[in-house]
Amino acid sequence: MAPAGRPRRRASLAWRVTASCLLVALVAVGVAALVSLRLVTATARQVTHDVLAQQADVVAAQLDDSGGAVRSVLGLGKVVQVLEGQDVAVVPLGVRRTADVDKGVAAAITRSGAARALSGTPVSATVDVGGTVYLVEARPAGTGAFALVRTSESGPIGSALLRRNIGFSLLAGVGVAVLVGVVVGRLLARPLRRTASAAHLLRSGRRDVRVPVEGPVEVAEVAGAVNELADALARSEARQREFLLSVSHELRTPLTAVRGFAESLADGVVDGTDVAPTGAVILREAQRLDRLVSDLMELARLEADDFALDPMPVDLTALATEASDVWRARCQSAGVAFRLVTPPGPVLVTADPRRLRQVLDGLAENALRVTPSGAPLVFAVLPGALQIRDGGPGLAPEDYAVVFERGALHDRYHGHRPVGVGGIGLALVHGLVTRMGGTIRAEPAAEGGACFTVALAPA
Repeated sequence: MAPAGRPRRRASLAWRVTASCLLVALVAVGVAALVSLRLVTATARQVTHDVLAQQADVVAAQLDDSGGAVRSVLGLGKVVQVLEGQDVAVVPLGVRRTADVDKGVAAAITRSGAARALSGTPVSATVDVGGTVYLVEARPAGTGAFALVRTSESGPIGSALLRRNIGFSLLAGVGVAVLVGVVVGRLLARPLRRTASAAHLLRSGRRDVRVPVEGPVEVAEVAGAVNELADALARSEARQREFLLSVSHELRTPLTAVRGFAESLADGVVDGTDVAPTGAVILREAQRLDRLVSDLMELARLEADDFALDPMPVDLTALATEASDVWRARCQSAGVAFRLVTPPGPVLVTADPRRLRQVLDGLAENALRVTPSGAPLVFAVLPGALQIRDGGPGLAPEDYAVVFERGALHDRYHGHRPVGVGGIGLALVHGLVTRMGGTIRAEPAAEGGACFTVALAPA
């Protein structure tokens, strides 16, 4: 068991592929060896028996052709020597020669009933004596009979040879399996090792690392995913840098104003009737800083897991009507024409009412900031949705794809039109709507500006 705290060493993919190929080869060759051994052994025994029968027929024919000159098979000295050289025992039947006959051969002759050949009946039998298989061929010849006996393992295709050949095949299969496993394992593991190396470089901070998309489909998909991750990380970090620069710029402006006016007060440069206006400027810039910090904290909480919501049935008609009292007054002071469009009855959705009001106020704040005097600002309640439309300058077609990214529109329109603090208002709105299980989209409005539609699940 590995010591606590120390990561367990894992086997490499190349080793696992090699081991798998070896295991498959061993199982396949083993099964094939068992099946082939039984089949080939049976075939070899039959072939050996057929050869022995042919030899017995030849010996019987020679005895018959001798015309009585050779009365016993032992008289065929040359033939007997050749047969015995092939591990074939030649035994005359009806003659007592027990001292010269092997006990196993004698038992095989007895059990096979070879004595029937003395009455003119050829005998062909296979006998098991003490675990050894004997093949017996007995033939009548001349005035007597004889028997040829051999073991099945001493035939021309004996089991020992079969075992050696099958063993060699097994070793050859194992060797090929190891070779193939090593080669295949290295080929499969090479792109994965490159991918792992690229992932380590990404973890260390490199963003220019790319992996060749090659190899099997699954390996190529992993390499492609790592490349996409590297691209996404590069884009995300670039946006974070731009966002931090934007926020830093937004912080620096009010801080510079607060510091300058505070130094004026401290040095006594501002006194008398100028103190109140100076204090008002410091208060306004401090409030601006407070809004920026609050928005940043809300965004941070949205990205955390502990952001709490209190979903309940909310009437969009009542919510928009309540908010219209505030925004009608603000639009009137800015010279903007405010309109509220609601259905005759309630429109119930599931949402957090406080967060939904925050979404409405954030969208209205952005719309009022860019809407010129005399142009409209519209709150519209639709079935399951809430719309905020304005008659401002609107957005370029390519802006709608990035409208909810932090600081995207702020960087693009800063210095050309009024923008929010830090450019995080729309990102905050999008996060709130998403957390409530809704969707928000931006598109051109009929009034000429932009239209934001917040769709929520019905109650």
